[in-house]
Amino acid sequence: MRLITLLLLIGLISCKQEPTYPPLEENTSQFQDESLAPFYHGVASGDPLPTGIVLWTRVTPSTQLPEVEVEWEISKDETFQEVALAGKATTSATKDYTVKVEITTGLEPGNQYYYRFKALEATSMTGKTMTAPQLVERLRFAVVSCSNYEFGYFNAYARVAEEENLSAVIHLGDYIYEYGPGVYGDTTIGRLNIPPHEIISIQDYRDRYSLYRLDPDLRAAHANHPFINIWDDHEITNNSYKDGAENHQADEGDYNTRKAIAKQVYYEWLPIRDGAAHYRSFSFGELVDLIMLDERLAGRTKQADSLSDATLQNLDRSMLGSEQLAWFQEQLTSSKARWKLIGNQVIFSYLDWGFPTFSINLDAWDGYPVEQQKVADFIQSNKLENLIFLTGDTHSSWAFEVTNNPKDSYNANTSEGAFAIEFGVTSINSSNSNERASTEDVLAHEKKIVNTEVNPHLKYANMRDHGYMLLELDAEKARASYKYVETLRERDKRLRTETTLQVNAGEVKIQKLD
Repeated sequence: MRLITLLLLIGLISCKQEPTYPPLEENTSQFQDESLAPFYHGVASGDPLPTGIVLWTRVTPSTQLPEVEVEWEISKDETFQEVALAGKATTSATKDYTVKVEITTGLEPGNQYYYRFKALEATSMTGKTMTAPQLVERLRFAVVSCSNYEFGYFNAYARVAEEENLSAVIHLGDYIYEYGPGVYGDTTIGRLNIPPHEIISIQDYRDRYSLYRLDPDLRAAHANHPFINIWDDHEITNNSYKDGAENHQADEGDYNTRKAIAKQVYYEWLPIRDGAAHYRSFSFGELVDLIMLDERLAGRTKQADSLSDATLQNLDRSMLGSEQLAWFQEQLTSSKARWKLIGNQVIFSYLDWGFPTFSINLDAWDGYPVEQQKVADFIQSNKLENLIFLTGDTHSSWAFEVTNNPKDSYNANTSEGAFAIEFGVTSINSSNSNERASTEDVLAHEKKIVNTEVNPHLKYANMRDHGYMLLELDAEKARASYKYVETLRERDKRLRTETTLQVNAGEVKIQKLD
């Protein structure tokens, strides 16, 4: 009898089958590189601390597994002979199978590390990252903004991937764009948005990030350097603010629901630390403090309709909101670093764009003049030095000696009256003036506005080219090199440095080195 019972148990065990799950169907699967399976989206790191870093990947199982266990390890050597830290994480469809490991302690300051993930009997590509230094004589950052999949290839990201000794890539926003195919792009290149409509639902946003992160050039940039990201508007929808957006219509559902979805997916897909506030700061020893502002969702009120809008000068018109503004002011006054870098999505400096039908950008700080002046007054009254605003959004390059009254209380020759520097970075590939007008016309317009009569504090403008900015700092100086790619229409390795600008510590005067 016992023998029969044992045989029955063996039979039952042998007949027991592993559970089966339906296939995982991905709307972006045609862009997956099978050699990377199941880590098609590569690896990424971000938000560096002296003793920690955020590691990121996505596992794409072939079936809808309820949970996937992922191992991770980080090492000083590429062969992983001496693993510094290791651990396990789990992911599932509720996270879109993304994996984010937030390391806070256990690493050494100012060190290069290699990292990788293991799951589903496979190993990811190896990523390379850097912790923030505590003792440092010089720093190098790549500064980027505005990448639009449909406008062409990400050649600038590919060149950023090849840069050496970067402490971080500072991304100032518009990491993705929300539009459907052909709405804001160049469909003749054949790079078409997925999904084929404006993104609104959680699956829409996830598909759009998946499309971008499958691009090999963006994948390489993430694999080679830590990123410090902040959102602008297109991660949500165009000209967004706390309570609405220009590109959100009533038939697209509740704005707060869409905003919550956009924020959730952003945090799923980027190597950024979870936190109550999106604005945050980073210390790079005694040389640099980096203050990243949220100029969209933390406290921004609705943009004014026009320069004649009666609400333009209202005291409650806000870019940052009272809580963030107080935090920003405390960060500025408490910083002991030589340089204070401000990650700033929209132009802080006054700018006359010089067009007959468009002179002042009301989506920038010029559209929030009361708070703009409040920040300017705070900087000047506290005698703060060595401030550099790093700005994206405009798809153009700029260099300002910052003053809110350039025609009244500023001397273009001596720089007296300026209180900070602002370096604006062009787009990775989002359209600029050169896509709407001839090169000759754009060059003529640049000369028109970089002019002591129009914008005496504006020292450089390029409204034609795409690329990134290399920012190098030491105790004596900060240098901004404007690097541009030659084409967006094909993958191309050409890169040129058009100009390098320098500001000496303790001064607010921009010098052109070449």
